[in-house]
Amino acid sequence: MAMDAEILIYTYRGRNHKGELVKGKLQARNLSQAKIQLRNQGIFFTYLKKKAKPVFIRNKKLSPTDITIFTRQLATMITAGVPLVQSFDIVADSFKKPLMRDLINDIRNEVIIGSTFTASLRRHPRQFDDLFCGLVEAGETAGALEAMLDRVATYKEKTEMLKAKIKKALIYPVAVVVVALLVTVVLLVKVVPIFAQSFSSFGAELPAFTQLVLDLSDTMREAWLFLLSLAVVGLIGFRQACVRCEKFAYVVDGLILRVPIIGLIAYHSIIARFARTLCTTFSAGLPIADALKSAASAAGNAPYRDAILKIREEVLTGIQLQQAIKNRRIFPSLLQQMTAIGEESGTLDEMLAKTAVHYEQSVDNSVDHLTSLLEPIIMSVLGILVGGLLIAMYMPIFQLGNVV
Repeated sequence: MAMDAEILIYTYRGRNHKGELVKGKLQARNLSQAKIQLRNQGIFFTYLKKKAKPVFIRNKKLSPTDITIFTRQLATMITAGVPLVQSFDIVADSFKKPLMRDLINDIRNEVIIGSTFTASLRRHPRQFDDLFCGLVEAGETAGALEAMLDRVATYKEKTEMLKAKIKKALIYPVAVVVVALLVTVVLLVKVVPIFAQSFSSFGAELPAFTQLVLDLSDTMREAWLFLLSLAVVGLIGFRQACVRCEKFAYVVDGLILRVPIIGLIAYHSIIARFARTLCTTFSAGLPIADALKSAASAAGNAPYRDAILKIREEVLTGIQLQQAIKNRRIFPSLLQQMTAIGEESGTLDEMLAKTAVHYEQSVDNSVDHLTSLLEPIIMSVLGILVGGLLIAMYMPIFQLGNVV
């Protein structure tokens, strides 16, 4: 139970064995442990007090890439024979981010005062999920921490590469759409009113399309703050609904899978993550129940998360994995066949690794296809938006020319 006690921060002042004045901070579970640490370091303290917790705590969010780099560097250090605590020091110095250095130093200090590496990681659930901690724990238990860290680093590198491919598919069209909307707003707010002043002197009825654009311009200029607030509130509300309402998230994830091309990319990425997670956990020796639970968490899609959890329930009742996957018709036949071959031959982790590579390559090909397909579509949309506004503004002038 003592291992689960809260880690506290103490500030101290005193003199070292050379008689020099020193001050700093340290982590300990209680005052007695803090005193022991200072004595072991040869520091005769004159002041030692627990640091008060701040009233407002800022969430420390680090990117998955930071954690991936940390894992790879730590695996390299331990494989090279560097002791764990010294490895923490070397890896922490390689990071420029203060938040990342603080995280590594926190883990290091917890290990120094007696925590296992896994227990130290579990104290930071925002950065290290259950899958990460479970794999590290398996490595610690088996006495093969360096091999397991290398495996975890490879897994995270593969998953982050897959995420990067999906972002690559979405960033370009989203950026172009945002620019198109900004250009349209500028035209409606700044350019259209100039034409409106000219049209007011015509004394003739304007074309319906032109009048529609003028009305839209008036609405935009008069209610832009309300429209902007509505868009922001709608976006935040949508995001919160996806996080807080499982039924809403389930519907949204299902609709994403039905979107042409984008749905295919999402589908292939889900299968790739599923196969990659199972491959990593099986090769690490984790029980199948824990492996499938981790795969469900890594799916990133509510319908497939529920399907994987149902597979887990069936496997726990004694059904073979390949049969449980086959019972869920949303999984591809290739995954079923490779799983069946792996179970029959005793090479399930290898078959799953090959399946993951196949679907990761499919994601890459789909992203390239989407990019090439979207370019002409986006240019057409831009032409319609900008060209439509110009036509609406010049239609009265053309009609006036015909009358004259």
